[in-house]
Amino acid sequence: MVQQRASVFTAKSTFLKAIWFSIALHLVLLFGLFAGDFASAPKPKPTPSAQSLEPIKAVVIDKAKFEQAIKKIQRQKTEQLDAEKQRLKDVEKRASDAKKRRAREEARIKKLERQRKKKEQEKIKADKAAKTSKAKAAEAEKIRKQKEQEKQVAEKAAAAARSKRLKEEAAAKKSEQLRLDKIAERKRQEIAAKEQAIQDALLAEQMAAEMASRNQARQQQVMTEVQRYSALITQSINRHMIKDRSTMADKSCKLTISLASSGFVTNVKVGQGDKTVCDAAKSAIYKAGTLPVSKDPEVFKEMRRIAVTVAPEF
Repeated sequence: MVQQRASVFTAKSTFLKAIWFSIALHLVLLFGLFAGDFASAPKPKPTPSAQSLEPIKAVVIDKAKFEQAIKKIQRQKTEQLDAEKQRLKDVEKRASDAKKRRAREEARIKKLERQRKKKEQEKIKADKAAKTSKAKAAEAEKIRKQKEQEKQVAEKAAAAARSKRLKEEAAAKKSEQLRLDKIAERKRQEIAAKEQAIQDALLAEQMAAEMASRNQARQQQVMTEVQRYSALITQSINRHMIKDRSTMADKSCKLTISLASSGFVTNVKVGQGDKTVCDAAKSAIYKAGTLPVSKDPEVFKEMRRIAVTVAPEF
């Protein structure tokens, strides 16, 4: 831009110098012509006559031509000046237009650069989001597979426990059948030996009473163990529970929990109680994943589907 202005200024200076030089040259030439006309004019005679007036008329005509020529030259120079001014204006206008075009082009390039940077940032952000999403998906898949493995282990353990229980039940039935057979045998022997039969009967009654006593004691022991594990389960729920004294104080919820032999929670059924406490307790159960259970098959049989009452402890 500075070079264009300098070139325009130089062109103006050069043109003005040429104009003034041309005007000066024309004035010198006209002055020479004018001086020549006066030098060649005849001297006036003493007596005025028609002939003596002729040179004076010629001088006046030359002055008019001179002035007319001067005006013509001035008009031409004025036209040339106007034309040059217009040319310079056109040059300046083209320079201004070029500057504006260059400014617009620079603005367009800057805008495109901003857009490119913005798209680049958006791409980086999208790539980062995709990477994070992929990592989360991989972690979720890992957790899902782990839970699936735990479920398979729990199912295998439950099947093994069920098989063991069936075997134990079959063995118990066989044992009972043998006992009945023995009683029958003793009754048959009563015909041969009444005393022996009475003794056998008394012995059988004693054994039955002892068995009943043992069964009752065992049942009591089983129920005591169930109550103990019920308390342990309630404590575990309270540990994993998110509690709020302002909304849960003095409130409770009854829940029925279905368990696998490993303690894995298979189902939770909400009963009566405060909804806030029930929701928090249910979430705590699933958060814990597994709850305390007895390894004793008879105890576990009684607590496979256990009912507990959860009251938040603060």
